Amino acid sequence: LPGLHVFAIAFALEVSVGKTNTVMALNNSNVLLPCTFTTCIGFQDLVFTWYFNSTEMIYHGKIKSKASEPSLVGRNPRVEFVGSTTGKDNNISIVLKNVEFSDAGKYTCHVKNPKEKNAQHNATIFLTVVQKMVEADNTVTLIIVGVVGGLIGLLILFMLIKRVVLFIIKKTRDGKKECLVSSSGNDNTENGLAGSKAEQKTPPKA
Repeated sequence: LPGLHVFAIAFALEVSVGKTNTVMALNNSNVLLPCTFTTCIGFQDLVFTWYFNSTEMIYHGKIKSKASEPSLVGRNPRVEFVGSTTGKDNNISIVLKNVEFSDAGKYTCHVKNPKEKNAQHNATIFLTVVQKMVEADNTVTLIIVGVVGGLIGLLILFMLIKRVVLFIIKKTRDGKKECLVSSSGNDNTENGLAGSKAEQKTPPKA
């Protein structure tokens, strides 16, 4: 059916910026903006474009086929292509050089594949620019870990003491049982033991 064919084509092209869509960079540093694409039926004369805040084009490239690397159509002077499309991954990542605070915002990686009836797809990544990377304060975490570790240690100590005490009580009770058995008035004549009821003297004859 024609409708199903168009539906399948529409979802054959996929574009991804990785597991997370946020990137943090230091002011005046270089930052990698990752992007890869996949296609089920291959590509020919594929066009990809990077946009800043949806409107400003910062890189525009074209890939003739899987056997060739992308050719540059146009770019911002501070943007460098660092990907490759002849390897396993169709990598169309770029590096933004000398990042400024004004570079913070939304970056869109857009791909169009004529071989898939001009199917288009894009992925977005958000860039945050900071003056310096803030180290996470682990004081609270260390306190929590210390308290939890201490509690676990106390619990283990309590359980050990409990087991020792129960062991001592059990041994004490077992000892008392042995004393009771040895001093009982049971008939032990079958075992040849003295002190049995069978040794009671018979009453004298009248």
